[in-house]
Amino acid sequence: MTQAGEKIADAHAHIFPHKIADKAVAAIGSFYDIPMEHQGFAHSLLGSGGKIGVDKYLVCSTATHPGQVVSINNFIDEKCRMHPEFLGFATLHPDFPDLEAEVERIVSLGLHGIKLHPDFQRFDIDDPRALPMYRLAAEAGLPVLFHTGDDRYDFSAPRRLRRVLDQVPGLTCIAAHFGGYRRWGEALEYLRHPGVWFDTSSSLFAIEPDQAMEMMDRLGFDRFLFGSDFPMWDHQEELARFDRLPLTPVQRRQILSGNFCRLFGVEF
Repeated sequence: MTQAGEKIADAHAHIFPHKIADKAVAAIGSFYDIPMEHQGFAHSLLGSGGKIGVDKYLVCSTATHPGQVVSINNFIDEKCRMHPEFLGFATLHPDFPDLEAEVERIVSLGLHGIKLHPDFQRFDIDDPRALPMYRLAAEAGLPVLFHTGDDRYDFSAPRRLRRVLDQVPGLTCIAAHFGGYRRWGEALEYLRHPGVWFDTSSSLFAIEPDQAMEMMDRLGFDRFLFGSDFPMWDHQEELARFDRLPLTPVQRRQILSGNFCRLFGVEF
């Protein structure tokens, strides 16, 4: 339950153009075998988040092949211009033909980072062909939000992300899903690193509060961001799960909004 005067930022939300939203949401639900709570529309996101008083949303989508990169980035930019509550993350693909030019364009659009989902995009996080993409992001000061972890695949394993961090100094990343969906032990082993932040999305349904607290204690309460993974989960549902954590008031404020503001240099 939202407390009086509490600010909330959702650091992990997906939106899609109307013409592909139903197909995209169905594909995600099928991939994870999890019923999706919502349609992936911007207005649906605002309606769900509004029920718990979300003030800011990190919105993103992922290019599953290089030809989608420009259109997705244009869509995210358009929605951010329409909705000041949105903070947009672009997407890239390791096989995109002119990464440098697209990163320059991402910066010029005022987007705040890059979203990658190696499991959907079918590349290993530490694939050498992806390293130029990370170096460009680091040079441009763009954090990279990675889908991280899955016990069915190895593309986004936390140990692979650590290899990237060791090879690309200055890269800032958000390792989604407590650093490794269903690979939380591996996240603890490899991702205690000053370049890594974490979000709470698509994890609190699967881990007990004491495990979540142990991970945040060891990885740093000041490195975690609240995230819904909309449209997979409903905001009221995710906040109820978050409320089960025995956080101090300071820790709660950090995760719900303070760390978000610090990472992105915003206020609300």
